[in-house]
Amino acid sequence: MTATVPTLTTNRLILRPWRDSDLAPFAALNADPEVMEHFPAPLSREETEAMAGRMTAALEERGFGWWAVEAPGEAPFIGFVGLSVPSFDAPFIPPGRQVVEVGWRLARAFWGQGYATEGARAALRVGFEDLGLPEVVSFTATTNARSQSVMRRLGMTRDPAEDFDHPALAEGHRLRRHVLYRLKEADWGDGRD
Repeated sequence: MTATVPTLTTNRLILRPWRDSDLAPFAALNADPEVMEHFPAPLSREETEAMAGRMTAALEERGFGWWAVEAPGEAPFIGFVGLSVPSFDAPFIPPGRQVVEVGWRLARAFWGQGYATEGARAALRVGFEDLGLPEVVSFTATTNARSQSVMRRLGMTRDPAEDFDHPALAEGHRLRRHVLYRLKEADWGDGRD
């Protein structure tokens, strides 16, 4: 069954379904070593195309996922923002239950302008107001200070006792240790754009 994929708008952004024209700038974003600093490695064009295919399928299946982001008047594609269901087992995921994360990845030229926070607020609005989620999480490598700042701006909080080793990364990998941030629906202040 295919879900209806909503297009979200904020003051400066459009979060929308993916287009074929997004692939080239998405591949450039994923090949940028600075953008991918807190991921195991930059991605090839083929890996990017496969990732975009998975993102499109998840959006169509669930009606939420990683939306492509455009900044009208600036660029037709600046990255992605959205909600996802983690595909790995971790201590913060209760057995037999599902959690939803909020996340983002933007091209370097669009960092430091509040776009990640603005787009993530739109995604959180869907999570809490449309999907009725009781909580949304976000996580990243301990070294990713920029994303942790966005998480705090969103009103998310961290309990260091919940930090975890990402199971997809080998023991001793420089990015294995992750921080976990949470935002409960009851604490959602919306922070309207």
